Amino acid sequence: MIEFKNVTKDYDGHLALRNLNLTIQNGEIIGLIGHNGAGKSTTIKSLVSVINPTSGQIIIDGQELSANRLAIKKKIGYVADSPDLFLRLTANEFWELVATAYDMTQADCEERLQHLLETFDFADHRYEVIESFSHGMRQKVFVIGALLSDPDIWVLDEPLTGLDPQAAFDLKQMMRNHADKGNTVLFSTHVLEVAEQLCDRLAILKKGELLFYGTIEELKSQHPDQSLETIYLDLAGRKEEVTNDAL
Repeated sequence: MIEFKNVTKDYDGHLALRNLNLTIQNGEIIGLIGHNGAGKSTTIKSLVSVINPTSGQIIIDGQELSANRLAIKKKIGYVADSPDLFLRLTANEFWELVATAYDMTQADCEERLQHLLETFDFADHRYEVIESFSHGMRQKVFVIGALLSDPDIWVLDEPLTGLDPQAAFDLKQMMRNHADKGNTVLFSTHVLEVAEQLCDRLAILKKGELLFYGTIEELKSQHPDQSLETIYLDLAGRKEEVTNDAL
């Protein structure tokens, strides 16, 4: 279980997250949706220790994150939205780096890698430099890296962006299977159809605030006879901002 308790992130007076309270149960796929700047990436980066919240607590399986970072990191597989730091490595060098960080044996790494390379049709590109790849191929490299150690918690920032239809389908199936085994998947997306198709619960963010957290059915029951797109835009769209600007 993952708990965000009054988590706030303040960037020199700009609140990227404002008192976020969110409980994520094991065995569920949770979708973070919201416009750019809503707080999705800040939520994810706080969870994976890329950034530290200004205040509040994040608790994972009963352990406070700030006091147990190394142990908790090994439970999490993370796909960043723009992992440019590793572009000069070959795909294989990057995966070896990941395997070392997760204390994987060479045999376990190779066995798991063979499965993932087959799933994502990537074996022919294993020893090529990441910088030479298209965006979609780079995304495959980092998705494979995140899943390599088969961690309990998958944290994926826009994981489907740039993937070809087959790879996107396969990843969605893997996400569902992972959650069905009692594990946790947290991912951000701009694609409402994917959220509706895949998520057990949605967290809708706007300007760092959590507007809704619950199932699709609960959301639709609060807004009968409306599509998810209409509900989302009513909650998180720009209508209010435009009106205020006009005034």
